Amino acid sequence: MPLLTLQTSVVLSNQQRQELLAPLSKIVAETIGKSEHYVMITIAQAAMLMAGADGPAAYADLRSIGGLSSAVNRKLSERITALLQERLGIPPERVYLGFTSVAADHWGWNSGTFG
Repeated sequence: MPLLTLQTSVVLSNQQRQELLAPLSKIVAETIGKSEHYVMITIAQAAMLMAGADGPAAYADLRSIGGLSSAVNRKLSERITALLQERLGIPPERVYLGFTSVAADHWGWNSGTFG
């Protein structure tokens, strides 16, 4: 129910991808204040051009039923970009993040919806 979809131009080994999943899941759960039991993280490589230039870049799309606000989104942006810089060498100015609040009845799970 929070879902973080990360796309990056950085070529990642399976091990690097696996080593990013748990810290990202923890950041999302802690910052939003949701149980990690419902957090999903996906990571994919994508072709990217940012500011007209190649180079390490990332886009993170975060969707959640509740829990998002201006303050929470700023904290998520800070923590996620710091992790991406530390682990992948992506400068914060080469990371975009999108935040979407989703109505509970617009999120399916376990043969139903949350609403």
